[in-house]
Amino acid sequence: MKLLLCVDGSKESEKALDKAVMIASGCKADQVTVLHVFEKITSPSHVVSTHQDAPEHMELITQANDELLKDHEEILDKAIAKIVSHGIKADKMMEEGHPAQTISRIAEEGDYDMVIIGSRGLSGLKEKLLGSVSNAVLQRTHTSVLVVK
Repeated sequence: MKLLLCVDGSKESEKALDKAVMIASGCKADQVTVLHVFEKITSPSHVVSTHQDAPEHMELITQANDELLKDHEEILDKAIAKIVSHGIKADKMMEEGHPAQTISRIAEEGDYDMVIIGSRGLSGLKEKLLGSVSNAVLQRTHTSVLVVK
């Protein structure tokens, strides 16, 4: 059994990680891939609030993306460490792109048996029942999806 676990560092993502460990242990999963999808900062408005020259904007954007990349790696490494500590084989994957589209594409291309994802992530938008990413993954993929609350 191949599992695709989606993590983003949120509380719900932590719950999905715990559920993935439980499922992978119980069914002796062949592979757990831990996926973190991120979107790079492309607009100066994300990192500055004052008017500055374009080169300074680009430098700030580059610095912000470098810091975020370190954070993304940390999220993945923490999840991998927890899975491996339970004797489960795991690999990590980090992708840049729109989260729902990227998760759905990887789930289909990788021929995963199940996608495990938290009900809500770190986005500022909160939907009443499901987060926008988990809902979109449910709608877009033909792979079984477990949404963890």
